[in-house]
Amino acid sequence: MAEQTGTSTALLTDHYELTMLGSALADGTGKRDCVFEVFARRLPSGRRYGVIAGTARVIDAIADFRFTDAEIAQLEATAVVDDDTLAWLADYEFSGEVDGYPEGELYFPGSPILTVRGSFAECVVLETLALSILNHDSAVASAAARMSGAAHGRPIIEMGGRRTHELAAVAAARAAYLAGFATTSNLEAGRRYGIPTRGTVAHAFMLLHDTEEAAFRAQIEKMGVDTTLLVDTYDITAGIETAVRVAGSELGAIRIDSGDVGVLARKAREQLDSLGAKDTRIVVSGDLDEHAIAALRAEPVDAYGVGTSVVTGSGAPTAGMVYKLVEVDGKPVAKRSEHKASRGGRKSALRRYKPTGTALEEVVYPATRAPEPGQYDRELIVPLMRAGQPVDDLPTLEDGRQRLRRALVSLPWEGLKLSGGDPAIPTTFT
Repeated sequence: MAEQTGTSTALLTDHYELTMLGSALADGTGKRDCVFEVFARRLPSGRRYGVIAGTARVIDAIADFRFTDAEIAQLEATAVVDDDTLAWLADYEFSGEVDGYPEGELYFPGSPILTVRGSFAECVVLETLALSILNHDSAVASAAARMSGAAHGRPIIEMGGRRTHELAAVAAARAAYLAGFATTSNLEAGRRYGIPTRGTVAHAFMLLHDTEEAAFRAQIEKMGVDTTLLVDTYDITAGIETAVRVAGSELGAIRIDSGDVGVLARKAREQLDSLGAKDTRIVVSGDLDEHAIAALRAEPVDAYGVGTSVVTGSGAPTAGMVYKLVEVDGKPVAKRSEHKASRGGRKSALRRYKPTGTALEEVVYPATRAPEPGQYDRELIVPLMRAGQPVDDLPTLEDGRQRLRRALVSLPWEGLKLSGGDPAIPTTFT
């Protein structure tokens, strides 16, 4: 049985992956050399670009895709597959190759986001694992990128852990950070990925104390005057007056978590300034999404807290990616159904730019017939795994953040609009 490097991911899959495997092993087709490709047929409604996130998590998950005694016992007890398939799974270790778009790269309809090469047997069982990660993380990152753009440089705190599954919350915090969020409230994301974490108090802390003033004094005593005081538990105007009286004009920030936050922020700014707290920042939260953030751009808001909308993809909770077989023994194969057709053959991609650096088009081409590169073309595919092992010097999370910043700057300005429309650049297939 193969050595395991972490918690097994082998059962994070669908039943039919293993029944397909069993049949393919039985008739010998499981040994055929195959290429599988991850792509999205279209962007979610209203979106003009997508953001790749989760690639690094996919690579880690493939490395941990091992059937230990516990997984084998479960499959045997539930009779999912026969004994011969169980014996094959006990020795499973991916030995193929993976290429794809690095994290932080933009994608468009038809972009070959991930390419998995190996035998049918070793590749087919990775479908659900790869899609569950990429669809979730890319959906969150795509929404978060729109929010970061709408914030126009103002920091956003990811605070959606209480609005999703506990493990999805960690992945969502990572994807949001990749897409430009400044910090997260999730401590596990901080531990696992080195993301800066932030947080002060909730309304429960305010209600615990007999008076608002007592709560403010307790918080400042422990956290110092640079903390953020939550001023909307009772009356905001009275709350701000009390906050400045207790903390002084050096108070770090106030947070408003309810109501018409634009109007309230404007009034709060006037009140803070009149009290001498001209450097006290205003943080707003409460059901914000990219459209609400954009509407607040002209208001005196210094930072945003975003929860539900980012961890649920702001209306698009999945990126709609699929994992399709595109090549068998070097020959292209493709699904031909009217509404779910795919393009056969292993592919690669490049992006064409104007001399000014503005993106023109996504070019998807057969991997064996690369077009003549133009002066400003940029290849998009990078190696991720070779002989079943992650390649050296895989891009880091910080690399992804910087890559996305550059990619968004390169889009035509129409492609950054929050309104619905065509993809920011067209995809051309050669």
